[in-house]
Amino acid sequence: MSAFFGYVFLGISLAAPIGPVNAAQLTKGIYGGFWHAWLVGLGAMLADAFFMLIVYLGVFHFLETEYMQTLLWSFGCFVLIYTGVESMINAGNKVQMKNTKANSLKKSFGYGFLLSLSNPLSMLFWLGIFGSVLAKTVSTYDIDHVILYSAAIFVGLFIWDITMAFTASSFKKILTSKILMIISILSGLSLVGFGVYFGVQAVKLLFF
Repeated sequence: MSAFFGYVFLGISLAAPIGPVNAAQLTKGIYGGFWHAWLVGLGAMLADAFFMLIVYLGVFHFLETEYMQTLLWSFGCFVLIYTGVESMINAGNKVQMKNTKANSLKKSFGYGFLLSLSNPLSMLFWLGIFGSVLAKTVSTYDIDHVILYSAAIFVGLFIWDITMAFTASSFKKILTSKILMIISILSGLSLVGFGVYFGVQAVKLLFF
């Protein structure tokens, strides 16, 4: 169970840095309400599932080799530390929010999906993160655990989606730049921590 909750926390950490999707959720939540903000995040999660499926189908059968595991641990280390540091550096940047009309729920879902799908860094991001997760679970557990821990990541993404939608629609007064900065710094530190862990695993495979 501790491993499961660890992957849930990883999912939350992946979703927490303030980026295009979170900014869109804040905008939709403030001007369109909870359901619009929630569906933006849900659309983005569908795009994440698409990327994760591509990674799973493309690299799963090669992960049992020591070379591939070392490569994925190293790449995951780089992506996590880079993303974490970038999150902390950009923590003070102001999130731009424009007053927009509340469109249909279907459009909000499609907007979140396309926003995540069109991000050129998404594929590389999920390749590093999910590839590293697969490398760990495949070398230690069976296919059931791979599915379980993949689901745990999505539980974390879903928790953050609900949190963002609820916060944006119900607590507009606390959405200050200081709160957003604190969230970005904490999530950045968490991602760096995971990155260091991945780096240690790569070093162990290379030298021990």
